[in-house]
Amino acid sequence: MSLVGKKFPGVAIDAMSEMGDNLKIDVYKEAVENKKKVLLFWYPKDFTFVCPTELHAFQEALPEFEKRNTLVIGASCDTAEVHFAWLNTPKDSGGIEGVTYPILADTHRYLSNELGILDADYEVNEETGEVKLSGSNVSYRATYLIDEEGKVFHESVNDMPLGRNVQEYLRLIDAYTHVQKHGEVCPANWEEGKKAMNADREGVAAYFSEN
Repeated sequence: MSLVGKKFPGVAIDAMSEMGDNLKIDVYKEAVENKKKVLLFWYPKDFTFVCPTELHAFQEALPEFEKRNTLVIGASCDTAEVHFAWLNTPKDSGGIEGVTYPILADTHRYLSNELGILDADYEVNEETGEVKLSGSNVSYRATYLIDEEGKVFHESVNDMPLGRNVQEYLRLIDAYTHVQKHGEVCPANWEEGKKAMNADREGVAAYFSEN
């Protein structure tokens, strides 16, 4: 079930900082109490292949997210200790040394299960009661954009092999901020600096007459 337009679940999850601090992070509270937007991105596993390219890409764009009053938080089902080991592994060895935003350690899969983003299917044998798990039981590449009131205004889920385009999330944040400030809506392929439009027939007509 989609979370767009709804409040993000309020639950505190273990997390790791780049300094090795064990944290508890409630993403909903991070947004509301800090009056900031939050980008939460999930990835399958530490010490894999597409994953470090994404974590470094979000790190490289961190100043742009900060300009937009947006916190970046990573997440997977690995333990905090494994996160810290990966944070101390050099980039040229497949590590994420240099990443400075926190990473959730949803080891018990409480939040990822609630979000419905796990690659996991459970079958129960009615005769024996035995539960059989199929799938990797790790998260897909899910991404959530959450506003200052804790409401989800974007969610997307990529399959394991498909890395994300970080610039698209910056564009979406710009568009949502424009809507918040001006009350206009943002048409297809809108970018900062382009014209938006009023959400009525006249607004559509004016937009098409100018484009």
